Amino acid sequence: MDLTVVAYVIYLLISVALTVWVARTLSRNGRIFLADVLRGNEKLAEAVNHLLVVGFYLVNLGFVALHLSQDESVADARRLFEALSVKLGVVLLVLGVMHLGNVYVLNRIRRRGALDREQTPPVPPQGWTPPQGWAPPQGPAPATGA
Repeated sequence: MDLTVVAYVIYLLISVALTVWVARTLSRNGRIFLADVLRGNEKLAEAVNHLLVVGFYLVNLGFVALHLSQDESVADARRLFEALSVKLGVVLLVLGVMHLGNVYVLNRIRRRGALDREQTPPVPPQGWTPPQGWAPPQGPAPATGA
């Protein structure tokens, strides 16, 4: 068998295994984070988590497929390892960037939700107190239509 085909097979096996492992890890550990972001709505957190995992698979496996081609044939074991290290290194970087992007977006959503919760008073206001030194405008009393 040609070493280029061996490189393709090894690349695909490792890349798919890494993508599945990262997606499962993110899904398992992301549930708690999503439940917090979505204020305890477990059903919505599970649905969003599933959608994120599907998108993660599509983007990463699509990238793995596009990055499969090899410009030159692999002649010996040394070139096999060099080709695999470059390809797998790029896949690992893409997986890392996708993970950081997901965490960044979810953290922004979480912060926005926390700010909204902090700005909402625990009880509605009971009345209005004018600022110190404030006096109501002077002038004719408004006409009442009675």
